Amino acid sequence: MSKTSNILLRVALAFAFLYPAYGFWKNPLSWVGYIPSFVKDFGLSQDTLLIGLAVVHVIIALWILSGLRIAIPSVVAALFLGSVVYFNWNQIDILFRDISLALAALALAFSNRR
Repeated sequence: MSKTSNILLRVALAFAFLYPAYGFWKNPLSWVGYIPSFVKDFGLSQDTLLIGLAVVHVIIALWILSGLRIAIPSVVAALFLGSVVYFNWNQIDILFRDISLALAALALAFSNRR
């Protein structure tokens, strides 16, 4: 993969994680529905869950942008995106893009294997 393609793919994936983190802060009620019920049952408040998810999103995005050991955050991103689709299958008309993003994350991971 060319350096330019690698950077573009990393920026695209990072954006897919940074925007929801911003959305959790800006309009939390629009995003709380994507949290699976078993996660909500941990006993944490909705605000705490959203802050925690926002932090996880930002960490994944920044790690992908950094390019350091890119296979790890790429696989984590793919698993995260896949789980969002799996646990919210009833919203596939909205989440179908997450499948493509998960596959792009796997492509990034496999293209950088040594």
